Amino acid sequence: MKGKIGIVVGLTAGYVLGARAGRQRYEQIKDAYLRVYNTPAVQKQVDKVAEFGKSAAFALPSVLWNGAVKVTRAATTSGTPGQKLDAALDASEDAADDVKDAAKTTADAVTGSAKKPASRASSGSTGSSRKKPSSAS
Repeated sequence: MKGKIGIVVGLTAGYVLGARAGRQRYEQIKDAYLRVYNTPAVQKQVDKVAEFGKSAAFALPSVLWNGAVKVTRAATTSGTPGQKLDAALDASEDAADDVKDAAKTTADAVTGSAKKPASRASSGSTGSSRKKPSSAS
């Protein structure tokens, strides 16, 4: 109960102070955010995250799906229930190995991208070509 009261008090205080600050303060905060967001150091990190998002991170879900499909197919093959179980167990072991390999590849990609220098930093690009986030209010 004390936690709920604290949340309500905090939200109320934030609303009152925010309403008193008004539009001018909001614009100051937004402009400060945009200045920081458009610095070369921040853009360098934004680019790293964007590149990683396009890389090995998307490999793992597809490997999981393929493993589930293999196990399902093995379990629905013709044969006795014992043979189906054995086939499903074998397929699940293979799928687990595939997932383990994909997870290792993804982890290596994360570690490698954190260690390698950004190619833009060496080429002299400042990252200023990136569009500013929408300032619609």
